[in-house]
Amino acid sequence: MSSRTFFMRGEGITLAALAHLCGATLANAESAAVVVSSVAALDEAGSGDLAFYDNPRYAPDLRACRASAIVASRRHAADVPMHIPVLLAERPTSVFALAGRELHPEALSPASTFPTGEISPLASIDEAARLEPGVTVEAFARIGPDVEIGRGTIVFSGATIEAGCRIGRDCRIGQHVSVQHALIGNDVILHPGVRIGQDGFGYTAGPGGILKAVQIGRVILQDHVEVGANSTIDRGAVRDTVVGENTKVDNLVQIAHNVVIGRNCIIVGQVGIAGSATIGQGVSIGGQSGVNGHITIGDGAQIAAVSVVATDVPPGARWGGTPARPVREWIREMAVLKGLTKTAQGSKRDDG
Repeated sequence: MSSRTFFMRGEGITLAALAHLCGATLANAESAAVVVSSVAALDEAGSGDLAFYDNPRYAPDLRACRASAIVASRRHAADVPMHIPVLLAERPTSVFALAGRELHPEALSPASTFPTGEISPLASIDEAARLEPGVTVEAFARIGPDVEIGRGTIVFSGATIEAGCRIGRDCRIGQHVSVQHALIGNDVILHPGVRIGQDGFGYTAGPGGILKAVQIGRVILQDHVEVGANSTIDRGAVRDTVVGENTKVDNLVQIAHNVVIGRNCIIVGQVGIAGSATIGQGVSIGGQSGVNGHITIGDGAQIAAVSVVATDVPPGARWGGTPARPVREWIREMAVLKGLTKTAQGSKRDDG
């Protein structure tokens, strides 16, 4: 493969038009007619590429860069070589993301090789299922009885949608995804291997040993939710597991029964959220963190990566560590611990 990407270049867009679309400003009006047709990393960019610079750590790559234009903040614009046009942005990451969406819209969600609205003869669709016109179903997908799927949705190869599930319009149900006991809104993306609606981990002590508890709730995914590959969302025990509108869940995340997650949350890879936890609106949880069951994380809170949240977190708080506590407190404790360690090591050398 000669190209560095599977996504084809389009005709491109002028920097003047791109700046207008993305809310950026051209540092030099003379470069308004320059055309870019793709985004690329600083050290790989070439003619027709738009690159991004916002960290002096990558200054050597910037000096050698051959991009047609670079997105940068005013603080870093002076570092860009004079021959490269600059799109000035208050939030360079946002502008670069918007530019990527404009130049490669096909990369925003999984695409099918099947024509829109085609249903493979190798798919298994129950007679009692109801699919709106424009639903695409690839080979070896299975759709059970009383399932409803809205137009524009793609069900990819090997996916299974069990009886009674509802899936909205313009969704992407990825390869080998399983959906059961679930209601799914519009424009939801489930990446390959996602598991939705299996029973939760509910057990109690019984007279003969461990007793399994029934899980009769549902999973509700609201509009614009995205769930990364091989993540799992268990159905509720006696109430629903809910993921709010526009929340984004990374790969390899476990969301247990009865969890309620608000709108516009970011849940990063390998996070585990235990049963009946409540996550507010606009919460960010860093990778490899664990959230205890039956606690509440308030609106707008941020949890640092590799943290263990054992108690309620106030709205707007920034917590981290094990157990998680306010970030400043955590950093002070780590500094003190480091100092004690150095003191103990010095004492050992003196005694020796």
